[in-house]
Amino acid sequence: MINLKKYDKKKGTDKMGETRQGNTFHKMEDSYFYIKAWMEKYPWLVAGFTTKNGGFSQGFYTSNNLGLHVGDQKESVLKNRTQLANSIGFPLNRWIFAEQVHGARVMDVDRTWAGQGTDNYETSVPSCDGFYTDEPGIMLALAFADCVPVFFMAPDKKKIGIVHAGWKGTVKGIVTELLKAWQNEGIKPTEIHAAIGPSICKDCYIVDNKVIQEVEKLNIKNPSYYYQKVKEGQYALDLKGLNAALIGAFGVPWDQIERTDLCTSCHPEHFFSHRKSGGKTGRMLGFIGIRGNEG
Repeated sequence: MINLKKYDKKKGTDKMGETRQGNTFHKMEDSYFYIKAWMEKYPWLVAGFTTKNGGFSQGFYTSNNLGLHVGDQKESVLKNRTQLANSIGFPLNRWIFAEQVHGARVMDVDRTWAGQGTDNYETSVPSCDGFYTDEPGIMLALAFADCVPVFFMAPDKKKIGIVHAGWKGTVKGIVTELLKAWQNEGIKPTEIHAAIGPSICKDCYIVDNKVIQEVEKLNIKNPSYYYQKVKEGQYALDLKGLNAALIGAFGVPWDQIERTDLCTSCHPEHFFSHRKSGGKTGRMLGFIGIRGNEG
């Protein structure tokens, strides 16, 4: 499913470790996917990723743009957000949004943050690219259009989280920052599950030497396994694989790390892609919350 060097599709493994492959994200309606296996096993959980379809936006943002910061009509975005909230049964005033800056800052949030950034981008949680919580009744939401959404869950502790990992967030170790925070709260890596969502694939993501130099500094086994030279100064980079490797290196069991092969650039029928569009496009949302007290 994942286009990695020496990847064995039959066994569902790659050279760097074994991960759970398959249709992690199941399309529930035209406008969103759910992490179905997680939700079936833990009915208190709701987690998923939206598509670009089934909304009210027009032009570059047709039709389900959920980002308030990309130049779309605010009224359309709010209609799209309200429609999503109603569809999954989680009121919009219980959602929390961030001012994402491609950093490595993750925040522990609670109900006092509910409503931040829901109808006004300026009220988003500032300078933040990751959330986590153990409080029911709030929905954590981050915006994406090629960067990697990474969902976390420690089911025995009823702890959830999500991070936004572009190349900058990845090399800054944003997934490790969340895992460290949980470890400091007494959660063992073996208690954690991760799901890597729809994002740009290696074949579509070409980067330069500057990025590769940062990748080589990562504390993982053989960083060069996750990129391939395509021509002088240009490399195909596997951001999904890098984030899986970072999570595995921290001690999360490989069979508790799931990855989807859905690519935001390869599948224009489903997703917005910042790179494919040249930068003028909408945003999808990754969302995760614990049911209860959301009324």
